[in-house]
Amino acid sequence: MAGLAGPIAVGVEEEFHVVDLETRHLVPRAGVLLEQLPADRFTHELQRSVVEANSRPFVRLEDLGHDLTALRRTVIQAADGLGLGIAAAGSVPLVDLEALKISPDARYEQMLADYQLLTREQLICGAQVHAEVEDRDLAVAVAHRLAPWLPPLLALSSSSPYWLGADSGYASYRPLIWQRWPTAGPVAAFESAAEYDRVVDELVRSGVITDPGMIYFDIRPSAHVPTVELRICDACPRVSDVVLIAGLFRALVARELEAVRNGPGRSVRLEMVRAATWRAARSGLEGDLVDPVGGVPRPAAEVIGRMVDGLRPQLEEFSDWELVTSLTREALARGSSSARQRQAFARGGRLADVVDLVLAETRSADGETAFGRPAPRMRTGLLDGYDVPGDEVIIEGTVREPYRPVLRVLDRLGADGLRERERRRDRHQRENGMTFQVEDEKEGRIFPFDLVPRLVPADEWAGIRQALPQRVRALEAFLHDVYGERQVVGDGVIPTWVVEESPGYREAGRRVPSGTVRCVVAGLDLVRDDVGRWAVLEDNLRVPSGIGYAVANRRLAAEVLPELVPGAGFAEPREALRTLREALLAAGAGDRTIAVVSAGPGDSAYYEHRLLAEEMGAVLAGPADLTVRNGHVEAAGRRIDVLYRRIDEDDLLAAPAGRAVLDAVGRSALVLANAPGNGVADDKCLYRYVPRLIEYYLGERPLIDNVTTYLCRDPDDREQVLDRLAELVVKPVDGFGGQDVVVGPDASREELREVRDRILASPDRWVAQETVRLSTHPAFDGERLRPRVVDLRAFVCFGETATVPPAALTRVAPAGSMIVNSSQGGGAKDTWIPGDEPCAD
Repeated sequence: MAGLAGPIAVGVEEEFHVVDLETRHLVPRAGVLLEQLPADRFTHELQRSVVEANSRPFVRLEDLGHDLTALRRTVIQAADGLGLGIAAAGSVPLVDLEALKISPDARYEQMLADYQLLTREQLICGAQVHAEVEDRDLAVAVAHRLAPWLPPLLALSSSSPYWLGADSGYASYRPLIWQRWPTAGPVAAFESAAEYDRVVDELVRSGVITDPGMIYFDIRPSAHVPTVELRICDACPRVSDVVLIAGLFRALVARELEAVRNGPGRSVRLEMVRAATWRAARSGLEGDLVDPVGGVPRPAAEVIGRMVDGLRPQLEEFSDWELVTSLTREALARGSSSARQRQAFARGGRLADVVDLVLAETRSADGETAFGRPAPRMRTGLLDGYDVPGDEVIIEGTVREPYRPVLRVLDRLGADGLRERERRRDRHQRENGMTFQVEDEKEGRIFPFDLVPRLVPADEWAGIRQALPQRVRALEAFLHDVYGERQVVGDGVIPTWVVEESPGYREAGRRVPSGTVRCVVAGLDLVRDDVGRWAVLEDNLRVPSGIGYAVANRRLAAEVLPELVPGAGFAEPREALRTLREALLAAGAGDRTIAVVSAGPGDSAYYEHRLLAEEMGAVLAGPADLTVRNGHVEAAGRRIDVLYRRIDEDDLLAAPAGRAVLDAVGRSALVLANAPGNGVADDKCLYRYVPRLIEYYLGERPLIDNVTTYLCRDPDDREQVLDRLAELVVKPVDGFGGQDVVVGPDASREELREVRDRILASPDRWVAQETVRLSTHPAFDGERLRPRVVDLRAFVCFGETATVPPAALTRVAPAGSMIVNSSQGGGAKDTWIPGDEPCAD
């Protein structure tokens, strides 16, 4: 995953048996089936009777469930047309070994030559779960430490009681078949990834295995992607069981990662792991398991219940607690697939009945759960051709549950109805002056507003509300330090040049009294990547715009599309203005009269300035309207205690009253929000050091991530940037509004040549960032819904505390672009935020 760290993403590989619907036998027809399936999501396996599906990685387990269900639906529909069935289970009982062959692949043919009957009998299917681990040394350490916790996961998946036409006596016979490979079983302890790789190389040199891909440990670090892979589980007929195992595995990985980071390594007795694995394979959920902690037999439900309870901190961190506990209760109450298969055989006495049960459960795709319901068919065709990975609304043709009412309204209106609402939108904007001015244009532009609202999930918003105040508190502390003792430089946390050469540094910043809040309102630009992780892309601490537009967008949406207004459970954006006003008043002195200072109608955001002044009962003034009388700043005949600055600080201080305004700030007779010189805290160079600032000033770990950033002034960074220009996003250090941003993957050769020359000429003026695969959201293009890249500007108001108000601005990039700024053709959406009190830090 380029660019972002953060919450652990999980992905799943599912193997499916291909069955003849007449005979219920395995048949070697995977090749024919694969011809009809997307090559990027499905592939062949060792046996020609097996098809493998590969999910995308996700942070939200619900999204993983939707994706797995959609993949099953795809392969089942393709199989239906060929008279075939798809069975998700560790084994199927009806097999004719003579009729089956391995897949036509040189590697598989060599395996057949080397391993003979072992290869031919590999008629088993598993579910492999990948969990991200950013460091292979950690992945190796975690793989060993996790070993005692894998048997309960095997028990949850147990679905292979029958083998070659007979009851094996085991709930999961697949592991016993699998363990015959020379490199299967639990993984030993290694000091490092390098040592692990040396052992793998030695095994290959021994000739016992032919390549590293034949390392079949129950859990292993991936050789080519940053994950640790769970391999012990049977394929599961029910999607919900796969999702449950993925959620538990992720939580186990997170817990062990924390343990590895915080303490010495823990050696695991592999003899006990092998014994516990055998016990799980024998008993499944219907007997005892070996307790991973005490090493004694306990009922499976008790062992799994204790495991889930012990993982509660990690499950809650990932917002998985409710879903995982619910799925656990269902799985334990339902019993294992192996038990259900035996019950089916007992009722009818035929192994064909067992196959029919597995086929039916695989086909049901958990229709009783939110994972299984397919997207409602839209009569208007608004979603025709809509297929993009990483979308926030549509996953493989499935509409996320919260968006279903929204899509129903849009479907009722159809393209004609939406075009009429757009005409109504444009009239309302013109009549109410909701326009913005672009340089060199005489006529104001209508602010592009898309009719499809964006819903931020409650758990994701809760994480944002917790993380952003932490970030702003650290930046506020940095500003006080930089314009004071500069201990952060003296302690070597950041280089001297970050401050002294910052284009945002102003000597005027030293005039601000030490006890004053320097950043009363911050706007932080967040991006969500295609697996569902959030990160801060930019910090805006000078004159962040957008909070007023978030309010205006809700009003506009209610005016032109009243059928789509959020109900109970969602916040009213107008409350954000109350939060902003309270923060401004808390920062002021005297009677605390607020003035919004604006450059006037020619300013691109003047509509917002006017709205803010009206809503907060503030004076709206230009720089020339400010006067100083008896040492106090006045505007419109009123004494001003708080000047909410919506113009560049240099323009304000260059006004006739500018020096007197600064004098008043220095005497605490006026609060200037935001303070002059805040730009030193939000330029692109400092951005790289913000995680360090959080640890330095607050003694805390960052709660939200940065995008990996390279400083072109650093020779090593610059060399990497110049080598990878076509892969990175290049930005000027002091840029804003998307100006001079070059997105490498979308740039022409000429654009890349020009930015290379600029970097070489002035390397200190440029940074580069990894290109993040951003999430998309449907936008109406006049004919149908199309995916568009979106970001989110959220706000922090810093009065007595740092508070996240209940409003955020979703910005939408034009078609084919990743730049969301309105000056570059971007637009906005109404953003539905879960209702709650503002989060204060």
